[in-house]
Amino acid sequence: MDIGTRRDSGKHTAILQAAIQVISQAGYHNAQISRIAREAGVADGTVYLYFKNKEDLLLSILRKAIGEVVLQLEQALPTEKTAEWKLRRIVEIYFQDLSRDPALAMVTQVHLRQVDAELRRQVGDIMKPFYNLLDGVIDQGVREGVVDGAISHRIARRMIFGTMDETVTAWVLTGSKYNLPALAPEIVRVLLYGISRRDDVKEEVTL
Repeated sequence: MDIGTRRDSGKHTAILQAAIQVISQAGYHNAQISRIAREAGVADGTVYLYFKNKEDLLLSILRKAIGEVVLQLEQALPTEKTAEWKLRRIVEIYFQDLSRDPALAMVTQVHLRQVDAELRRQVGDIMKPFYNLLDGVIDQGVREGVVDGAISHRIARRMIFGTMDETVTAWVLTGSKYNLPALAPEIVRVLLYGISRRDDVKEEVTL
């Protein structure tokens, strides 16, 4: 039986939520399992029935967050016809999910960056389903002529996700005081057309 499913899902979720709160407040390295257990209302040993260690907890937080985003995108993207609008849906849903939980955003945008090289490799593996969706939109954008086919997928993906990632990080570090999802149209406009003034920019991107 998998270590994360030995007990009821309610405690599993409670521990994850407690970890998000504690790590967002204390930082990853200062977050103690005992404090997470106390926040979750369980004994210290109970945490280890669900998670191997603190590293496993951190990766599980990201795995759950990205899994939920990917699930929503898999349902939403087929309803959009163009790469332009699919990209907008990706940005909107990613922003919406993180904006609902500023503590989670603090963990993913700030404290997750403090992990070692091995954990960063595992983070990359967790992100692959999301990157695969981006690659599909990039492919469609090339076919439709809105993405330059001479640009490698790796560079295009980095530019897209890097812009999204930096936008969320800025939102977190300024106290989550403004409407993050409302930035999606402008982000998509910059991603597809850059920051220069162009007369041929499609107006529907700004809707």
